[in-house]
Amino acid sequence: MSQSPQVGRGQRRPPPPPREADDRKVTATITFGWAVALAVLLAVRSELPADVRWWIWTCVIGVLMGLFGLWYVPLLKRRRARIAERARAAQEAQLSSGYESRDSGSNTVSSTETPGKSTRS
Repeated sequence: MSQSPQVGRGQRRPPPPPREADDRKVTATITFGWAVALAVLLAVRSELPADVRWWIWTCVIGVLMGLFGLWYVPLLKRRRARIAERARAAQEAQLSSGYESRDSGSNTVSSTETPGKSTRS
């Protein structure tokens, strides 16, 4: 059993680090749920009123979207990892060259950055 750090009165413990879910497990679980619902609806389809048979198609679409998610999410994660690696490499290259960016990350535009435009009315 691990002991938590002692915290004095009026002090708060630092929040725990965020946990990341396994996207494939989550997607597979939800897809399995849609598949079970589809199987149940197909088993009782003759007893379903005609006006609620669209539920079957909802389950079919749920399964198809889940299968698409199982295929797409790993692609998306690999792409984001490649982009982050390129950004990290570019940042290291800038630091090693001595270049220091003046970009603050803000999306606002200063009137000094847009020649010919005035911010005054």
